Amino acid sequence: MNLRALGLLLCLLLPSPAPRAATPPRLMLATVYHADADVAVADYYVSEKLDGVRGRWDGRRLYTRGGLAIAAPAWFTARWPAQPMDGELWLGRGRFEDISALVRAADGNAAAWRQVRFMVFDLPADRGPFAARVRHMRSLLQAAGIPWLRPIPQFRVRDADALDARLAAVVAAGGEGLMLHHRAARYRTGRSEDLLKYKPYDDAEARVVGYTAGQGKYAGQLGALIVERPDGLRFRIGSGFSDVQRAHPPALGSYVTYRYNGLTERGTPRFARFLRVRHLLPPPDPK
Repeated sequence: MNLRALGLLLCLLLPSPAPRAATPPRLMLATVYHADADVAVADYYVSEKLDGVRGRWDGRRLYTRGGLAIAAPAWFTARWPAQPMDGELWLGRGRFEDISALVRAADGNAAAWRQVRFMVFDLPADRGPFAARVRHMRSLLQAAGIPWLRPIPQFRVRDADALDARLAAVVAAGGEGLMLHHRAARYRTGRSEDLLKYKPYDDAEARVVGYTAGQGKYAGQLGALIVERPDGLRFRIGSGFSDVQRAHPPALGSYVTYRYNGLTERGTPRFARFLRVRHLLPPPDPK
């Protein structure tokens, strides 16, 4: 079967997207921290950036960032505080695909959910500065006494060198990166310079619009994906795939997450490489 036929077949087999809520939750979103930025890191709380699925608890029900209601078992959220919470549904480092599939499932598989933790990193309805919200999260969740409902560990570092050392340790252990949250920041929706993400690479999403054929060892299989960014720029992603993924590439029209190291002078992602299929797309940034 050639790549074009394979792509059409995969499109037909691609499951229909789950229905979205009318209005996705309005969340505080991070901007990117760069090592050469003029940032006083001692003024920030730092936590590990977890490779899970972001969840918003509104006091009654759990939603994804895109507004999809999550079919967690009733026992999972029983006795949770009525306080709205922002956090990450997490199975552990390197298990993003597992938690993504579980969140997208509609059956609330109770056995699989026994391994899930909801790692709380903010309280959207709390109007205090982040330092006060950290204390509030710790006391709130300690009082709740639910083993799978936890505050994400927050710590402080003295300077940029100490921050880089922490990043190196987290990445060496299989983590994704760090989050920095200014101690005086109030919770506000949209992108914020008070909330920063720090990783050894950049990542983004793009839509699969075509394929190129493989050569040599990969003859008859995928050579590269042709993808399109939201701004219409098209480019190729030719690395990061397993042999199975080259034989069964992401479907035309699906979205993938890719890693890259900055942009070329023309604005094209430099050294783009495939990371994963992105099943749960975030909504556009609020205006």
